Amino acid sequence: MDNKIDFQLLDIYNSIIKKVENTEQKSLLLAASKMADAIENDRLIYVFGGGGHTTLVMQEIFWRAGGLANLCPMIDFAIHPVTPAYMYLSHERMHGIGNATVDYYGVEKGDIVLVFHSYGFNAPTIDCAMEAQSRGATVVGISSLDWNENIPKDFPIRHKSGHHLSDVSDIFINNYVPFGDAVIKVENFDTPITGISSMIDFYIAHRLEMECVKNSVARGVEPPVWSSANIPGGDAKNKELREKYNPRVKFL
Repeated sequence: MDNKIDFQLLDIYNSIIKKVENTEQKSLLLAASKMADAIENDRLIYVFGGGGHTTLVMQEIFWRAGGLANLCPMIDFAIHPVTPAYMYLSHERMHGIGNATVDYYGVEKGDIVLVFHSYGFNAPTIDCAMEAQSRGATVVGISSLDWNENIPKDFPIRHKSGHHLSDVSDIFINNYVPFGDAVIKVENFDTPITGISSMIDFYIAHRLEMECVKNSVARGVEPPVWSSANIPGGDAKNKELREKYNPRVKFL
């Protein structure tokens, strides 16, 4: 057995992240500015993951140390991995779920909705984006153009409109997740391993968070940021934010 350190995953991850940073800065900064607008105007920032492991990005940035307290994850457990795998896979192919989710969480005109889905063309993702836009919200789509270019237009998991998230977003960020998602090839084994999409989406989510806070501070607006509840004084520091957002953020 070869005990040499294998940097393959690290190198691929860094390569994708550098593409994002080098090509998506304009969109990333514009999206972060819209998020800062939400903070300045005392609005929530809505986040939706369009099914499967993409939904985990909502929990990655929600209710955690250093995270935004006005962030509202639009979670529907029907398309979440806590649901049995083949059941949520079936739900990911159903139309109407995205519309119902937008309605349940109360997205309104002037709101901002971050919509993540690495493949970017399943029914909940497109329905969510289109419904949010129809209500006058700004949609920030985070997805992969490579997936869209490599999947046939009549592929059964596509939304019936044929749209990709890039088609129905006001601001679009290409996450460069490669077609197939799994990026590691093991010698003498045919099937690629190690899906990278969640790692990339988490990075982009935190970059949006970072730029949003920087933008807010530059405006002279104090962003609502959680402290760790697991350090001395954390609960006391978070008390005011909890009182403000508990009635508004449905998962607090």
